[in-house]
Amino acid sequence: MHMTQSGAASGLDLNLLVALDVLLEESSVSRAAARLHLSEPAMSRTLGRIRKALGDPVLVRAGRTMVPTPHALAIQVEVRAVVERAHALFLAGGRVDLASLTRTFTVLANEFFTAVFGARLFAQVAREAPGVRLRFLAESHTDVPALREGVADLELGVIDTRSPEVRTEHFADARMLGVVRGGHPLLRGRITARRFAGGEHLIASRRGRLEGPVDGALAELGLTRRVVGSVGTFPASLFVLRESDLIGLITSQAAPLAAALGLETFEIPLDLPPLPFGMAWHPRHDADPAHAWLRDRARALMPAGG
Repeated sequence: MHMTQSGAASGLDLNLLVALDVLLEESSVSRAAARLHLSEPAMSRTLGRIRKALGDPVLVRAGRTMVPTPHALAIQVEVRAVVERAHALFLAGGRVDLASLTRTFTVLANEFFTAVFGARLFAQVAREAPGVRLRFLAESHTDVPALREGVADLELGVIDTRSPEVRTEHFADARMLGVVRGGHPLLRGRITARRFAGGEHLIASRRGRLEGPVDGALAELGLTRRVVGSVGTFPASLFVLRESDLIGLITSQAAPLAAALGLETFEIPLDLPPLPFGMAWHPRHDADPAHAWLRDRARALMPAGG
């Protein structure tokens, strides 16, 4: 995919863009060299060409590591988009050679989704495309347009985006279950809405919320519960629940994680909305066969009906 320089052009050819993309991702000449199957001196020379072409240091030393300059950070998303579009253009007939594909996909996912399905996805990718790496990012405590800005290539989990430019695909609906430690007093006898509300509750919320759909459903019955606090992720909540009498929540798909920790799940005696699990991506990836392959593998993770 070499593109020759011409005239007084800056010399920023496609190979330099690919190298720049990897350098910014790795923030390391040695790791970038390994990714691109180059020697470190060759990678250093390439970095020198990039610096000359951009008129910017791109990466600067900070102690024992290297960090991108503000200009490099400002163009990183655009560089990634150009490289991805170029890869798609050069893949003839919409086909991709998975055995030789070298690429890193960034997946934005709820920690439960990663914990439940991550191993299967890693194994599938390793079998079919050993040169592909998956980088899972946790959901942020703030809502950022990660797909639009190129921070992530694919989002997996409960998809509730309202962005009209994002493609979404529904996999299956999950439901919420209650979860407590083994031997919890709530498990003795029938679990009614009143008994459920009478306990002390822990919420898992990436935004730090102290109420949720459960509180709305309880209010319709004239009931309230006492929420003692919240933690940032569902997996963290399981370890708190394991060592306390608090009552928590877990998705039906993640119930095996609770069982592995000796926790017990139960049906919540409330009318709660379903959780629409699926995936989302930016339409710039529609024609990219490598991305389409990843979407297909993600789709196969979850059987219809959740």
